[in-house]
Order: sequence, then C-alpha cells, then structure tokens
Amino acid sequence: MRIAGIMSGTSFDGIDVAIVDIHRKRIDPIAFSFPPYSKAVREALLSVHSPAEISRRNFLLGELYAEAVKKTCKRHRIPIRSIDLCGMHGQTIFHEGQPVRYLGRRIASTFQIGEAAVVAERTGIRTISNFREADIAAGGKGAPLVPFVDYLLFRHPKIGRIALNIGGIANITVIPAGAKPEQIVAFDTGPGNMVIDALVFYKNRQRYDKNGRIASAAAVHAWLLASMLSHPYFSLKPPKTAGREQFGREFVDDLVATKLPIDDLIATATEFTARSIAQAIKPYPKISEVIASGGGIHNRQIMRRLRELLPNLAIVTTNDHGIDPDAKEAIAFAMLALEFVRGRPANVPSATGARHPALLGKSSPA
Repeated sequence: MRIAGIMSGTSFDGIDVAIVDIHRKRIDPIAFSFPPYSKAVREALLSVHSPAEISRRNFLLGELYAEAVKKTCKRHRIPIRSIDLCGMHGQTIFHEGQPVRYLGRRIASTFQIGEAAVVAERTGIRTISNFREADIAAGGKGAPLVPFVDYLLFRHPKIGRIALNIGGIANITVIPAGAKPEQIVAFDTGPGNMVIDALVFYKNRQRYDKNGRIASAAAVHAWLLASMLSHPYFSLKPPKTAGREQFGREFVDDLVATKLPIDDLIATATEFTARSIAQAIKPYPKISEVIASGGGIHNRQIMRRLRELLPNLAIVTTNDHGIDPDAKEAIAFAMLALEFVRGRPANVPSATGARHPALLGKSSPA
C-alpha cells in the first residue's frame, strides 16, 4: 500500500511529507519533502488567540498540507492517484496530557489543527487524522505515539536500543533486547530544538542554529544550566509528555530576562537539550545503541555533546537503518494510518499511560 505521511511539529517550522510503500515485512520510503512555513504563517500559528483565528488556521493548514502532498508528488513524479491513504498528524497548538481540575472534573486534552476533510477533498486521498484523542480518552497522555512504530522498526532480538527523536521536543523509546510491546518505555525527555530555535529567532530572525555554530562558539553558564535542569518536569516519572506549555514562550522570556548575551543563552540552551536527553537515557543500562532522528541531529553541538555524555553507547542515526532522519516521524504517521484502516490499536499503554490499547485516528473519506 502506498501512503503519504504528514507531520508538522512543535518547532512550527514547516511540513514534513513522506511517501512510503508499505509491504507485509518491508517499508520502502520513496519520497520526502519539507515545505517550510512562511514567516507570516509561522507567526500566526505562534499567536492563536480567538476562536475565529483557530478556525481559519485550521482550514488554512488543511490547504497547505494538501498542497505539500501534491507538490511532493509532482517533484518526485509520483502519480497522486497511486497514493492509497494519508496519515496526518496536524499542528499541535495545545497539549495537556496530565489531567487538571476544570469545571468540577479532571480533564486532559489535546488540540491539533489542520482540517483533514480539506486534505481529503483536495487530494482525493482518504485521510486519517487526530491520532492522540483516543489515547487520552483511554486515560493516556496522548503522547508519545511514535513508540509503536519505533518498536516495529528497531526491535532486535539481542540488542537493546533507544530510538531518540530530537524535534521541537525530544523523546525516547526504550526497546530492550527481544522486548514485547508491554516492555517498551517511552517519554518526552524535554526540549529538543524548541528553546534553541526561539533564541536564534530572537537573535537574528533565523529559524535555527545551523550546525550548532553559534552554540559551539559561545559560553555555557553553569548556574543558569543548573536552574534549567531543576525544572519540575524532570522530576516526573514516565509516562510523561512535554510541549510549549512547559518550555515555550514564558520559559524563553525568562532566559532573555537574565540579560546574558544571546549567544551564551543559545549555547546554554543547547547544552540543556543534550544534558536533559542524556540524563533520561542513563537509567537504562542494558541499552547499547541510540538511533537518533529529527532536525536536532543536524546540530553538531548537540550530537557531539551526546557522544561525550554517553561514551559507552553507540550513537547512530536512522540513516544507518535506511530511513531519512528528517522523514521518520512523517513515516510513523503513515504507518499509524495503516494500523487504523486495519482496525488495529497502535498506542503503547506502557508509554502513554492509557488503561488499554486504543484504535487511533479519525477518518475523512476522499
């Protein structure tokens, strides 16, 4: 079956589109593209305030996602009619997986925008979306959802592995050697690129620190790093999930308020990402390999520090396993869409905290 996967993450930087052929025992990636958001779209998504804005941006993203799929097909000369299914994550604008008291009840919630009906209408492809809600309804945190796919891709009978994704938020999937699904542990480790990107944008309106050049040339302030690592999120036990609610604008504003040089803040935030990932990995001694993906792998400073902080582990990328590191999460949502149409649960309760396995997604017919 040929499936398109669409992913736009917490970095609010653009749209990942992956097209894959999924066979019974093999996944063949055949195309990937990354149309970035325009400056106006990115700023609009970062400043949603009213119901009208949410509604308009929901349908706008549906149009942008559909265009991204069609352009990817055109660029790679893939007939759009050859695509059987689309799995679309949407753009998260709010995620609160831990229940809070609200109007007399304890409520957990999540909200992704990007109207799937528009994608299905514009492309002629049945589109599966809204993967997180069923897990939250079953008592889970609605994240992380990629562990199911990590398990399928990277489980090994004799080698313990951790799948690490460094996107806006960083997350890990711990897969012991020969693990059964219920033995998987997965959670968000904290910020990946999110804080770094926000500080770089504050400095020069650029999207990211290319190759980690700014961070590698500036100073890390130990007292600030220690304060950042004392954030209450890091004392929580898995399953747990993080987002802009913990490490978004207010967190970055507090860093800027220290009046330290912005380059030093970028260096300290980069070290913060590496340290928080490493401290999340260290409690799993039976792991021998870390398989990294996501935009953060292009930050050489993050990857260098991870190898220094975790000297006993082999740290590779999904490239070593035949999967484009930038495309892995989009591929994951293509695979989750396939599980939906097959009627098979695809959450991992040991990772999300759900009471039971759940069928993830909602269908928008072509």
